[in-house]
Amino acid sequence: MEIDSEVSISLEQDAAAVRNAVAAARTGLVERELIAELVALCAVAGEHLLVIGAPGTAKSEAVRRVAGSLGGSYFEYLLGRFTEPNEVFGPVDLRRLRDGVVEIETTGMLPEADVAFLDEVFLGSTAILNTLLGILNERVFRRGRTAVASPLRVCVGAANTLPDDPALAAFADRFLARLFVEPVPDARLEELLEAGWRLPHVVREEPANLMDAVDRLATAARRCQMSSVQPLIGTAIRRLRAAGIHLSDRRAVRVQRLVAAAAVLDGRCFASAADLWVLPLIVPTADTQAAAREVLVDLVEKAGNQSLAYAAEEFSRGAQARAGRLAETGRALLNELDDTPPDRDLRLRVEATLREIDAWFATTDLTEPLRSVRASLAAAVSV
Repeated sequence: MEIDSEVSISLEQDAAAVRNAVAAARTGLVERELIAELVALCAVAGEHLLVIGAPGTAKSEAVRRVAGSLGGSYFEYLLGRFTEPNEVFGPVDLRRLRDGVVEIETTGMLPEADVAFLDEVFLGSTAILNTLLGILNERVFRRGRTAVASPLRVCVGAANTLPDDPALAAFADRFLARLFVEPVPDARLEELLEAGWRLPHVVREEPANLMDAVDRLATAARRCQMSSVQPLIGTAIRRLRAAGIHLSDRRAVRVQRLVAAAAVLDGRCFASAADLWVLPLIVPTADTQAAAREVLVDLVEKAGNQSLAYAAEEFSRGAQARAGRLAETGRALLNELDDTPPDRDLRLRVEATLREIDAWFATTDLTEPLRSVRASLAAAVSV
């Protein structure tokens, strides 16, 4: 029992470290908090994320921010029709080539990255995509006589649209989680402008390398107790298939990795109904994801995650997850209030959060954390 207690404490500490890193990465992101959170989720799950959205929607900025907060090695590249494999995987070692041996110098390239971001991923050549498959599936880079074990935790692929080519669709299927992003809505344009203006002037502390914490959480996720939620996952898959949403057996099995990762990031070594909000992530298109939320509404209504509050709310649309996200937002505002006297902008954000809390919850329905946060925010703006 003592060992279990020690494991639990270690799990909670690692989850808290990653949670703080994700919170730091989210700061200043407008409508892109989901990307930051899902990168962390997929890194712990050992799966990959595909982000679909129009150019200029801050996909790369969000990934760059969370990769910087987590530490470790980061690789980013914009693929094109004429991108050569050596631009992504590294050049041929000319010294070895003189001896008739083809070896690749991978230093600083994708095979040695902990987190990778590939923009316009479907524009890569057949040679690039075939080599990339080996890294995505097996975490091994092979070319010529080079065979390098890759430390890659998560690869984020981005594109404007999903591909129509069946061969590319098969490649896209290797990205288990999918996120569809839209431009920031008109109602938040002023917030976007202010955040974008401040961003280049923000001085960030040198991040700690949290890849060891991510790896420990990944190990905990592989050992996560899943027996209580496997019947619920089976029910969900049957419902989705009955609604005409095709999911392969492979995706049905691998979604358990996302469920387990969500559990350990919430500080638990067992999965519960609170972790089922990840289920719509494996659905292939934006329209079918929206349909999946409706089909699974009763299964995901109890969702919540203290580390991934925005994502849990977005994909469950449940009251419990919403309360968690609002409490998280409120705590962040209270931290800002501790650091500086409330200026007009900060006061307006506090008031907006209070209005959102009151719009969604009656006083009698507030969770205790949200009740406490609301009281502190109200006291701060009443001064």
